[in-house]
Amino acid sequence: MTQGTQGKGATTSTLWDRTRQLAAQEILQTALRLFTQQGYDETTIAQIAREAGVSQRTLFRYFGTKEDLIGGSEEGFVTLLTETVRKQPVDAGAWEALRAAFKAALSLHTSPEQALERFRLVHHTDSLRAAYLGKRVRCQEELLPLLEARLAPSGTDRGQARAIVATAFACFDAATATWLEGNGQGDILDLYDEGLAAVRS
Repeated sequence: MTQGTQGKGATTSTLWDRTRQLAAQEILQTALRLFTQQGYDETTIAQIAREAGVSQRTLFRYFGTKEDLIGGSEEGFVTLLTETVRKQPVDAGAWEALRAAFKAALSLHTSPEQALERFRLVHHTDSLRAAYLGKRVRCQEELLPLLEARLAPSGTDRGQARAIVATAFACFDAATATWLEGNGQGDILDLYDEGLAAVRS
């Protein structure tokens, strides 16, 4: 294969990826608009697909479930958090590693406005809130051994490590709720830092 052909292949791949990203964003924006206008439970996949101009089969290629349109896939979310913690410097403490994971999770939103729409839907829709709580429990269990390894030199046992993980998630939830009450004013991570500082003091 010549160098020119390689360049052409790389360009085609990049354009394909960009096209897929644009299609996914169009579907997501359509879904968020409909969920906000008429409610999550009242909106069907068929309606989202029709208004986004795609087939239901195409929609499910981008988003495996209806809930994935709001929170992303559970596997992807858990992997993002665990890999972020795993990649933190060896000398980074448990609290620092968890904060980095929350920052990575927030980066999934393309804008503060999109984050606000998603968090509102989760907090005000029983089915979505239940799904989020289940996802959060799994995340905590998957993160636990990674945090235990970081805390081992200090003599922290498994129960204490579990309490640290649970506290971090509780502070993140509190920060999100405060951010929503303020209609998206400020920064969620700043609110998280303030809440965590209050708890640890």
